[in-house]
Amino acid sequence: MSDITKTDDLVRKFGLVKAEISKKIVGQHQAVDQILLAILCSGHSLLIGVPGLAKTMLIQTISEVLGLDFKRIQFTPDLMPSDILGSEILGLDKNIEFRKGPIFSNMILADEINRTPPKTQAALLEAMQEKSVSIAGYTHKLDKPFFVLATQNPIEQEGTYPLPEAQLDRFIFSINMDYPSFDEEVEIVKKTTNNDKVNIETILNSEDIITFQELVRKTPVTDNVVKYAVNLTHSTRPNSNGSPKIVKDYLDWGAGPRASQNMILAAKANAIINGKYSPDIEDVKKIAYPVLNHRVVRNYKAEADGVSLKDIISELM
Repeated sequence: MSDITKTDDLVRKFGLVKAEISKKIVGQHQAVDQILLAILCSGHSLLIGVPGLAKTMLIQTISEVLGLDFKRIQFTPDLMPSDILGSEILGLDKNIEFRKGPIFSNMILADEINRTPPKTQAALLEAMQEKSVSIAGYTHKLDKPFFVLATQNPIEQEGTYPLPEAQLDRFIFSINMDYPSFDEEVEIVKKTTNNDKVNIETILNSEDIITFQELVRKTPVTDNVVKYAVNLTHSTRPNSNGSPKIVKDYLDWGAGPRASQNMILAAKANAIINGKYSPDIEDVKKIAYPVLNHRVVRNYKAEADGVSLKDIISELM
């Protein structure tokens, strides 16, 4: 199958995937699109939203439609690395055997990742980066495709362990989930307060997803689009000569090279799902905010003046 045929196939199946998801999930179109884009880029995402927005149901539904195994891990202060990765145990035959943890799945929902201490956070993030787990000197490869979606509650911060910037950088997107509109909430209440069962069809499988991930990597991109993405990243750095005044005034820290890499990957994926065979600058702009908003740090002056990250990034674009 040629790359053009694969692209056309992806566009068709992407539409079917979204239609199936919408059977269970009302609204949240931007969050759904960004999660699917992250999967196409082989990346992980951080999902920010208050409780009760159906984050778990959303990820479960996406895993069903994509034909992927799903595990949910509730992060708590007493969670240990072995609770996630697995551990060696003494079997009935008195031989040491490795018992896999929940990380050995295709889609992982790391619920409230900032509720657990840094040691356990680091164990998950290392697995995300290496796509493998090392226990007692042995390396165990994780299943493919592998995708982690970590959630954080933006309201309750007492007793939490915020992720350092270096660890936040491992997530391709930071996705904000907002409250539904009035009409959407009416539809949600109607759908969830009766006995009607929704049947979800599986549209893709693991092999399809790996094929589409490879297609994203192979998609060509012109130099001017790459330079636009790199320039956008450079302009977020307060100590850079080319940084605009809004950055020098309101940012303490800018994005690193991984932001440029992720912007181009996500722009490629965004182009493909829209039937294009190469991304343009508009594709970069479409995904710039979720790529950058967890990689740049506002200062106190920005908070005092009421200048949001969205204001700053919009100004840069």
